[in-house]
Amino acid sequence: MSASYFISQLVNGLRLGSVYAIVAVGYSIVYGILRLINFAHGDIMTIGVYMMLMLMTTIGMPLWAVVIISVIVSVFAGVLIERLAYRPLRSANEEATLISSLAVSTLLQNLLQMIFSPQKRAFHLPEFFSVRHDIFGIQLSTMNLMTFAAVAVIVIALTFVVQKTKIGTAMRACSENLDAARLMGINPNKVIVFAFAVGSGLAALAGLMLAGEYKTIDPLMGFVPGLKAFCAAVVGGIGSLYGAVLGGLVIGVAEMLFAGLMPTSVTAYRDAFVFVVLILVLLVRPNGLLGQSERGRS
Repeated sequence: MSASYFISQLVNGLRLGSVYAIVAVGYSIVYGILRLINFAHGDIMTIGVYMMLMLMTTIGMPLWAVVIISVIVSVFAGVLIERLAYRPLRSANEEATLISSLAVSTLLQNLLQMIFSPQKRAFHLPEFFSVRHDIFGIQLSTMNLMTFAAVAVIVIALTFVVQKTKIGTAMRACSENLDAARLMGINPNKVIVFAFAVGSGLAALAGLMLAGEYKTIDPLMGFVPGLKAFCAAVVGGIGSLYGAVLGGLVIGVAEMLFAGLMPTSVTAYRDAFVFVVLILVLLVRPNGLLGQSERGRS
C-alpha cells in the first residue's frame, strides 16, 4: 500500500465524514432540547434531494434557486413532522417518541417510493462541481472543497447563533431544563421548531453533497447515511455541536479506511463496521468523545 493511496482514502473519509457531520449536527440540536432521536432525519434529506432533481429536470431552474427552494421544502417537512408526529407525544415516554420516529421514517420512505418509484435515478450537477483541483498533491473536486467549506461555515454560524443570539440562549436554557425555561418566559415550541428547521435545512444540504458525489439517488438513500450520522452524533457526544462534527469525521474516516485497506471479501460489511466503531467508542467513553454525563433534567 502506497502512502498516496492511504492519503487518498483518508481524504475520502474526511469528505464522507463531513457529510455525516452536517446530518449529525441536526440530530444533536434536536436531541439536546427534546432528548428525541429523530430517525426520520435521513428521509428529510431524501425529500430535499428529490425536490432538487424535480426542479432541475422539469423546470430547469438555476442551481442556486433549486438549493434555496429545496432547503425551504425540507424545513417545511421537518417542522410539519414535528407538529403532527412529535408534539402530541411530547409528554409521553421516550419509547413512544422513538416508535413514532421510526413510523414517520417508514411512512416517508414508502411515500417516496410510491411517488417516484423505487428505481435509482441519475443526479447530475453542472460540470463545474466535478472539476479536479490539485491541493498539495491531493486531487479534490470542487464538490469536495465545497463540502469541507460548508462544515466550517455551519460550525461557525451555529456557534455564533447558540452563544450570541436570543434564540441561542433560549436553546441552551431549554437543553438544560425545559420546564424551568418555560417558567422563565421562553416559548419551548418556538425553540423546538427552530431546532427542527435548522436540522432539516442542513439535511437537505447534506443530501445535495451526497447525491452530487455518487450521481444517483433513490427513495431509501437517506436511511443508512442517517443511521451513520446518528452513530456519529453518539460517538462525538450527542447533544454537542462540536461532538457531532468530530464524530462525523471519525466515522467517515474509519469507514473509508476499512473499505480501502481491508480485503475485498470483507469490504461489503463497511456499514456494519460503523456500528462496531460505535460500540468500541462507547465501551471506552459511554457519553461519547466530547459528551458530558446527564445531570438532573426535568
